[in-house]
Amino acid sequence: MSRIRLLPPATADRIAAGEVVERPAAVVKELVENALDAGARHIRVEIEEGGAGRILVEDDGHGMSPEDLALSVERHATSKLPEEAMLFAIGTLGFRGEALPSIGAVARLALTSRTKAGAAHRIAVEAGRKGPVTPAAGPPGTRVEVRDLFFATPARRKFLRSPRAEGEAALEALRRLALAWPQVGFEALLEGRPVLRLAPEGRESRIAALLGADFAAAARPVERQGETLSLWGLAGGPAQGRPSTAGQHLVVNGRPVKDPLLRMALRAAYRDVMAPGRHPAAALFLDLPPALVDVNVHPMKTELRFREPEAVRGAVIAALRRALGLPLGEAGARLGYAGPAALRLAPPPPLPAPPPAGFAEARLPLGFAPPPLAAADPAPPPPAEHPLGRALAQVMDTYILAEAPDGALILVDQHAAHERLTHERLRAELLAGGVRAQPLLLPAVVELPGAARLLEAAPDLARLGLEIEGFGPGAVLVRALPALLGAPDPAPLLRDLAEELAEEGEGAALAQRLDAAIARLACHGSVRAGRRLAPAEMDALLRAMERTPRAATCSHGRPTFLRLGPAEMARLFGRG
Repeated sequence: MSRIRLLPPATADRIAAGEVVERPAAVVKELVENALDAGARHIRVEIEEGGAGRILVEDDGHGMSPEDLALSVERHATSKLPEEAMLFAIGTLGFRGEALPSIGAVARLALTSRTKAGAAHRIAVEAGRKGPVTPAAGPPGTRVEVRDLFFATPARRKFLRSPRAEGEAALEALRRLALAWPQVGFEALLEGRPVLRLAPEGRESRIAALLGADFAAAARPVERQGETLSLWGLAGGPAQGRPSTAGQHLVVNGRPVKDPLLRMALRAAYRDVMAPGRHPAAALFLDLPPALVDVNVHPMKTELRFREPEAVRGAVIAALRRALGLPLGEAGARLGYAGPAALRLAPPPPLPAPPPAGFAEARLPLGFAPPPLAAADPAPPPPAEHPLGRALAQVMDTYILAEAPDGALILVDQHAAHERLTHERLRAELLAGGVRAQPLLLPAVVELPGAARLLEAAPDLARLGLEIEGFGPGAVLVRALPALLGAPDPAPLLRDLAEELAEEGEGAALAQRLDAAIARLACHGSVRAGRRLAPAEMDALLRAMERTPRAATCSHGRPTFLRLGPAEMARLFGRG
């Protein structure tokens, strides 16, 4: 007896829908992509109950005739692949004809569309059941309304996150498309509140509007024009690194992607200048003939396959390193760029002049008390109970050079070391009942895309001395900071915290989320590289490290000090 059977059409449709409609953000992405492919110049989106309750997408594109409207909700029906086109030369965002029937299989879907020369018509689909096409009223373009997402598949609805988190994810999908299509105007309402309003503009203006004017002003322009490949964008400097890859916005032929090859190229370009654990921020637009890139390799079309991957990778690396002022290496040589001659030594940069009196860098609280300065007598050798020895000098305003009791040389990364000290003090305060908060005299308003993520974690952050509350769409009000951190700028701190919490995810254990937040707070509250320390401060830092658990590594696992013993030095000089 055969055990193989055909699934009922409704079941097959819902299984197929699961590949396309993963969450409300996927619905927004698919519907907005359809609007862009239809030539829309303005797109309006409404999101209610995180998108599970209602999603509305309106556009002023070409619209559909009654016959096309009926076909649009059938599986594998598309207007985006002419018969003579090949699947490996796709020039549109969508092409599979799966979005509308998949949404209609799991929700209540209504489409109203009108061509410029015709009248408006409407069709409705509910849990896969299609209604007739009927006359309707409406302007030229298409209006798609989705209600009660996943009502036909209640098990899938149970896996949705909170309405605030789902709404933020849907907005993030819309922002990425808005970044990729600056020539199109976008408007968005979340729970009835306007959260996005963008007029058609140039790429650089759109980057400033979505990623922040500060990023756009400080970023380096990236540009390369080739016979088949065009690259343009803005890349943040090493100091603008992020704790995750969320700050990397990659667009290929108008399609926002998270392609591994392009992310590897970004990482390789910054390898020599980006600290471990940090990721470059960039907005890059790559354009090449559709025949040279296959977009049909991922269900969400976020990963690509390039016909000449090494050429693309090399072009991106070379353009980025050129923008950063770095040697181009082999990638640049293959692409015809002239790199610096081998073994050419540049003169060292002049030492910075000491700051004038009254304008010296403000002293951050170091979290340890330096002993009083000793007289100018020769320093005694370090006692044996001080394994890190005594400080001899500060190198590059970043590293402390010390001599251990056995004569070994110790090189300490002052930021990494102080980060560990701050981390352990914050952790100790948390375990003792909560981190002491320092109220701000004037609460600070910080605008950032991940505001919803932070507000959901507000009770946990309050235990860490960071008191925030909502302040309109896409913004938070900071009322207090951990007292141990002094007075850092709250904007970069909150931005990094939002990305850190996103990396951990909602399913992470509370202890894991708190420890990740503590690590980020410690990083922002620690003495920075480039801060000049007095001899007493350097010695005090060494003594504090000797008393602190896990002081051999910073919060991100990097070493805080290196030790070069007498035997190693003898071998280096050929004495061993």
